[in-house]
Amino acid sequence: MTIAEAAPCVLIVEANEDLAQDVSNDLRESGYIPVVASTIDLGLQEVRKRQPALIVVNRMLAGESGVDLCQQLRSQGDRTPMLLMMARDNLDDRVACIESGADDYFLKPYRSDEFLALVSAYLQPSEHGIEQLVFGELTLNISNRQALRGSRVIELTMKEFELLKYLMEHPREVLTRDQILENVWGYNFMGESNVIEVYIRYLRLKIDGENEKRLIQTVRGVGYVLREA
Repeated sequence: MTIAEAAPCVLIVEANEDLAQDVSNDLRESGYIPVVASTIDLGLQEVRKRQPALIVVNRMLAGESGVDLCQQLRSQGDRTPMLLMMARDNLDDRVACIESGADDYFLKPYRSDEFLALVSAYLQPSEHGIEQLVFGELTLNISNRQALRGSRVIELTMKEFELLKYLMEHPREVLTRDQILENVWGYNFMGESNVIEVYIRYLRLKIDGENEKRLIQTVRGVGYVLREA
């Protein structure tokens, strides 16, 4: 098998040719195979054709929204990790990222070192070891990023999976916000942000049913803990 055949394919959905070229060059120099699509339709075609290991899409395309691409792929059952390029980092933008089904985001202006660190975090080889984590009726399958609460299947994005995995690796242990940021968002986190609260909220919506006890508890002024109510 050649190096090219073994390298992960990364699909870039970007209408700006210069930016797409910069991202492609950085990926190629880092050992990945970049493929560029300028529209959502072309991006969907490349997903079916290439089956990329990672999809990078600009939230603001020419007359289109990258959020629509994420939503379409997730509605079709595609679980490929997706990264949104966004111009702003505020609550509404983070919520839009999560609701679209995207796994993570990075900010403009484009910075190659931060982007490549994020790509590496998602495409690093999976570690073999514990196949499942179990806490009460909650089970997390490490190999396919799927959770079960009882018999109910819970689909997770990559970042939701990493957050839940970290909590389940430290059951009943109060984890500070700094600990969670370092271990789940540690690749390039900068500044104050309520990103944890946003992801905790959506994780709770997924794992807590109408008549099920809340498992992720808030410890005010400190952080969060996974424990029985």
